[in-house]
Parts: sequence; C-alpha cells; structure tokens
Amino acid sequence: MAMLGVLGVAALFWALWLEHRTEITLPAPTGPFAVGRAVYDWADDETVDKLAPVPGTKRELLVWMWYPSAAGQSAATDDYVPARLRTEVERDLGVLLGGLLTRDLSKVHAHSTRNSDVSPQQRSYPVVIMRAGASLEVWNYSTLAEDLASHGYVVVGFDAPYRTFTVVFPDGRVMRRIPENNPERCLEKTGQERDRCAARLLSAWTADIAFVLDRLERLNSSDASGKFTGRLDMTRVGVFGHSFGGATAAQFCHDDSRCKAGIDVDGAPHGSVIQAGVDRPFMFLVSDHGRESDPESGQILANIQSIYDRLPPDRRAFIQIRGANHFLFSDDGALLKSHIVLGTLRRLGIVGIDGRRQLAVTAYCVHSFFDAYLKGTGVSRFNISNPLYPEIQVLE
Repeated sequence: MAMLGVLGVAALFWALWLEHRTEITLPAPTGPFAVGRAVYDWADDETVDKLAPVPGTKRELLVWMWYPSAAGQSAATDDYVPARLRTEVERDLGVLLGGLLTRDLSKVHAHSTRNSDVSPQQRSYPVVIMRAGASLEVWNYSTLAEDLASHGYVVVGFDAPYRTFTVVFPDGRVMRRIPENNPERCLEKTGQERDRCAARLLSAWTADIAFVLDRLERLNSSDASGKFTGRLDMTRVGVFGHSFGGATAAQFCHDDSRCKAGIDVDGAPHGSVIQAGVDRPFMFLVSDHGRESDPESGQILANIQSIYDRLPPDRRAFIQIRGANHFLFSDDGALLKSHIVLGTLRRLGIVGIDGRRQLAVTAYCVHSFFDAYLKGTGVSRFNISNPLYPEIQVLE
C-alpha cells in the first residue's frame, strides 16, 4: 500500500510537470479586428505616489494597450509575458506554484502583434480602461483585453509599482508590491478600520485612472510615433475591472465625468459610490453567489443592490454567471492554473464551470454592454440574453 501511494504521488507530480510544459493558446478573440499591443512607461513628475514606501516618490505606471490592428501585417505575435518580466514572475511564484501548479509562461501564446499599426477601418475607437483584481498584473486579463480590442476598442490597463505584484519597467527596474498595499489585508480588518484601509487604496487607484486618461488625451493629440494621434475617441470612455478593480471602476465612474459607462466584475463596492450611486450606464457582473449565506457576502450584495436600484432602468444591468467562480475571471485563474487541479475542484463541486467557458461568457457580457452604451445610439434597454450563453442569469 505504501509503495502504491508513493507511485500515485509520483504519477501526479509527473502529470503536473507535463501539463506545466504543454503549449497553450489563449481563447481566440471573437471580434472582426486583429489585435495589436503596445507597452509604455508613463511617469508623472508632478504627483507624489502616496502608496510608495519612500516619501516623495513620483507616480509611475507601466501601461499596456491592446487595440484594433491593421490586418495583413507581418508584425510578430507578441510574447504573452515579456521575457524579463516572466523571469521575475516565475521567481516570485516559486517551485511548487510556478513549476507545477501554473503553466510555463513561455509556453502560453496570445494573439496580439507587437506595436502594429492601428486599423484604418475607423477614424477613431472608443477607449476602455481595464483594472486588474487585487495585486494581479494586468497581463493576467489578456483574454478579456484581446477580445474587447477585437470588437473595436482601445483597451488600456496598467501596473502600478508597490501595489501590483511585480512591475518590470523597460529599463530593467523591478518593483514589487509592499504588504500594506494588499487589498486583501483590508478584508482582515473590521468596521471603520477596514473602511479606512479600503479608502486609502481606492483613492490611489482611482487617481491612477485619472492620470492615465490625462496621458491618453495627450497621446491622442500628439503621439511621437504617430500611431495613436487622432485615433482615440476620448468622448467615449468606459471603465471596467475585476474584484478590487471592479470596485475602483464603480467609484471612478461616480467621481469622473469622463467615464461614460462602467462595469464591476465581481468586486465588492467601497467608497462613497455605495451611498451616492452612479449616474451613467453601469453593469454588475458577478459570480455564482447562490450557495453563499454568510453575513459578509450578504452585505456585499446589499451594497451592489443599493447602487443598482438607483441606476436608471434603461442604463443598468445586474448579471450573474451560473457556476462562475470569483478567481476564474482572469487568465491566471481560468487558464494558467493546473487543469488537473481545476478539474478535481469541479468534480468536488467547488468550481462549477470550466475556466475557458467562464472567460467566454464574461467577454461576451463585457463587449455587449460597452457596444450598447459606448457605440449604440438610442438604446432603450440593454438586452444581454443569448441562447449561446445559458449561464447568463439576469438579476433585478
């Protein structure tokens, strides 16, 4: 029996190692446009980063842009994760999580071409800001970004030093999150202490979005490369995010009139938006909370309902994806973690939906909502129903 046990463990480790080394390609974008990707280092010499460990440190962001690309170009498909960043990420993951339970990032293939030209099919394209959940790097949401870009959007995400797990700038500087900037730590607190913790982070996150929009306006006016000059429709700006990034989207759309439509993907709302609401089109897209009955989950749903109830009926949506899990809204959770482990969790009933399927449903909901409110004209009421996605459950 002991020998069988040893052989069983050895076989499991062998299967995990083989899976780790297997090539994997992200789900294909569903829109008509090819997708390009560009990465920028944007420094703000006028603003102090209040979350930096050294007082007086200026704000600096690593900005990722996915966009509709001109078809038929010979540009190479970009690495899913640039090599230098990949080395740092894998070092942080360690031998077990990075070597067995997560895919080899060099074997993961995306669909974006590096620095290709913007598609000439339209004069300009709506802009959507995308915020990652908690401390995840924004590349973990490449599937959603590529799909949205393929439907005719310029999707802009960014990594922030000291609050994103790992940021590697083009000049080789490596900056990591510091513990006090971890949104998950706020959940360990209670009452006013939790609110102060969340407010401190939320203020910085929303300010980062405002800075990025300022820089995009400058880029649209005069891009040194000429790529984006006049190609960004800054009158049609959307904001969405996952988890704490979703909470940030809700608060930003309350604060800043440049947000014309927003989506909170399974994020617990924080800040003044809970009491004040949002006065523009907004969607809550949540995982399956049907089996949750704890007071904390109840309060989160009550806060979402509070915001939703005050949205105009023709400019709101509250969608639950049946079987969806909070951690499967990103590539990291849905695609990069071991499918052997995820399959076991599905058989145990802990995970109720295949990761690729959850991403497909999410991508459909996201681009459909933005299509209605950033592209649509005279929309009377958003209709998300689609027989291809029976997992979609409309809540009220």
